[in-house]
Amino acid sequence: MNLDILAIAAHPDDIEIICGGTMIKLADRGKKTGIVDLTAGEMGTLGSAEVRLRESQEAGKIMGLSARENLHLPDSGLEITQENKLKIAAAIRKYRPQLVILPVPENQRHPDHRAASILGHDACFLAGLRKIGLDGEPHRPRKIIYAASFDDGATSFSIDITDQFERKLQAVAAYTSQFDGSEQSRQIFRPGNDIFELMQVYGRRHGMAAGCRFAETFRVKGPILLDDPFNIIPRTA
Repeated sequence: MNLDILAIAAHPDDIEIICGGTMIKLADRGKKTGIVDLTAGEMGTLGSAEVRLRESQEAGKIMGLSARENLHLPDSGLEITQENKLKIAAAIRKYRPQLVILPVPENQRHPDHRAASILGHDACFLAGLRKIGLDGEPHRPRKIIYAASFDDGATSFSIDITDQFERKLQAVAAYTSQFDGSEQSRQIFRPGNDIFELMQVYGRRHGMAAGCRFAETFRVKGPILLDDPFNIIPRTA
């Protein structure tokens, strides 16, 4: 299956949290979207690999994904190796996306999150090499963007997810083993914070800055080429 957009991250639930609204919005607009989870999250305190895989499939249905795959690389041992890059490159050749979404590599508490970003970036290049020794035809995505909704650094653009925000919350809530409201579950993402409250706060913060109710932010390396700057929204002057 050829996808329009492929999001790559370390664990099931990562994409839902950092850019789930955007993935839902793209699916709403008829784009074929998919996620490659690099690990099954088997080292997490809560749940198990089998449970989290089932939860990820349920979350994928809520998000309208066309495809979801888990590469079963080692959780909390996601190393930046050529072998791992080639496994991700093989998935990129399989799905042939035009756009790849990765987590930002900076300011990541979990080393797997940083590694996933670097591995995904390099895999996009390797997937386009004809002599690399991978099955399938060479393919290189047109663009990589970085989900930055929980990073306090500069961003390149925002996506209005107001109409998709409730479904984003539902997709994250599908991970009942991780986010059950217990005190232990409050130590998983930004320790001490409820994940749903955190998504509300950051979503509103980015939305207010962009001129909508809820938004997700992204970072791009290099310049952004526009065909018609007249269509930039919202009003900035």
